[in-house]
Amino acid sequence: MSTVRDKVYDWINRLRDRHMLTLVVVLVVALVGVGMYIYKRERDFRQVSENSYNMAFVELVDYVQNVETYLAKSLISSTPEHGAETLTQVWREANLAQSYLARLPMGSQELANTSKFLNQVSDYSYSLSRKNIYNEELTQEDFSNLKELHNYSVELENTLNQLSADINDGRIKWGELDQKGGNIFATEVSNLSHDSFSSLEENFHEYTGLIYDGAFSEHLTSAEKKGLTGNEITEEQAKLIAIQFIGQEQVKEINSLGLSENTNIPSYDFNITLNNAPKDEDTLILSVTKKGGHIVFMCYNRKVEAQTITEQRAVEIGKKFLSEKNFPNMKETYYLKNEGIITINYAYAQDDVVMYPDLIKLKIALDNGQVLGIETTGYLNSHTQRNLPEVQISKEDAKSSLNKELNIQSEGLAVIPTEFQTEIFCWEFKGKVEDTEFLVYINAQNGKEEDILVIKETPNGTLTM
Repeated sequence: MSTVRDKVYDWINRLRDRHMLTLVVVLVVALVGVGMYIYKRERDFRQVSENSYNMAFVELVDYVQNVETYLAKSLISSTPEHGAETLTQVWREANLAQSYLARLPMGSQELANTSKFLNQVSDYSYSLSRKNIYNEELTQEDFSNLKELHNYSVELENTLNQLSADINDGRIKWGELDQKGGNIFATEVSNLSHDSFSSLEENFHEYTGLIYDGAFSEHLTSAEKKGLTGNEITEEQAKLIAIQFIGQEQVKEINSLGLSENTNIPSYDFNITLNNAPKDEDTLILSVTKKGGHIVFMCYNRKVEAQTITEQRAVEIGKKFLSEKNFPNMKETYYLKNEGIITINYAYAQDDVVMYPDLIKLKIALDNGQVLGIETTGYLNSHTQRNLPEVQISKEDAKSSLNKELNIQSEGLAVIPTEFQTEIFCWEFKGKVEDTEFLVYINAQNGKEEDILVIKETPNGTLTM
C-alpha cells in the first residue's frame, strides 16, 4: 500500500518540478468550466423550447375550442349568410390549429391523425361555405356530416384537456412527449375511431379553456362615451367621490396614484386602506373618471372563506348594490364562480328589453356577500335611453325562421352590439339542440339571423361563446 502511495507522491513531485501540476489544474478547471457552460446552454435551450411548446399548445387549445364552437353554431344556422360566415370561421380556425399543432414535439401517426382531422374539417367547412355563398341550401347529409364533425371535435377537446392537465401537473414533460404523448394519442385514437363518416378515420386530443366575459363583451368599447355624462372634475373632487362610494366609516386612509390618461376612459386612481381589516388584506384600488366623476373600477382582494350564500342570493345582493349606487334596472345575465368569488354580468333593461351594451360586472364574495369589485366600462361607453323602433317582425315570424331542431326555452327582446360599433334590435331566443344550448338573435326589423352564441354550463358558471 505504501509503495503505491510513494509512487503517487513521486509522480506529483515530478509534475511540480516540471511546472506541470499547474497546467493539469488549469486543464481540469477549464474542462469543468466548459462542461458547466455546455450544461447551462443546454438548460437554457430546453427552457426556450419548453416556452415555445407551451405557447404553441395554448394557441392550439384556443383554436380547437373555436372550431368546436363554430361547428356547433353551424348546426343551427338557418340563413345562408350567417351559415357562410360561421363555416368560414371553422375553416380559418382549423387551419390555424393545424399550424400550431405542427410546432409540438410529437411525430408519428398520432400527430398525423389529428392533423388529418383538422384538415378535413377545414376542407369540408370551406366547401359548405361556398354553397351558402351561392345561396345553395345545405342538405340533410351536409348537416349530418357537420354533426359528426362536431362530435369528433368535442372528443378532440376532451383529449387535449387531459393532456393539458397532465402537462400542468408535471405528469408529462415536453421532452418526454414523443414517448408518453404518443401513447396518449394512440389510446385516444383507438377509443375514438368511428366509421359513420367515411372521410374521417381517426382522432386526436383535448381542451377546455373558456374565456369568460359575458355575451358581446368584446364589442363594448366605443369612441363616443354615451354614459360618461357631466363635467370634468379635479383630483380632490374624485377623492371625495371615492370615499363616499366606499363609505366614510370604512376608509382609514386614501392615497392618490395619479391620473391615468392613456386609457379608454381617463380616470383618477386611488389606493384606499380600510378600517377593521387584516393588515395584509386592508387595501383596495378604486378609479373615478375624470369626466363626470363616475366609478369605473374597484377591486378588493381578500381571502374568501367557505361559501355560505348561494349564487342566486349573490345575484340579488348585486342588484341591490347597483340600485343603491344609482345603477337601476340592471338584469343579471351570465356569471362565473371561482375560489369563493362570483363574477356576475348585469345588463341594463329598458322596458323589458335587455341592453347588452350597457354592461356592469360585479365580483361578490360568497362567504358574506361583500362586493369585492366593480367594472362599469361597458355601461359608461354605451348607456343611454334609446328610442327603440317599432317591432316589424313578430315573435312568431322570427321563431318560424329558426332551425327546426332548436327546442326553445325562453324568448324576449334585446339590443346587441356589433363589431362595427352599432347596435341591433333583436328577438333573443334561448334554446337547446340535444345537449347543446344556444342563444339565437333574429333582427326585429328585417328578420335576419344576426348572431348565434353557444352557452356553456360549467361547474363554475354559465358562459357564452
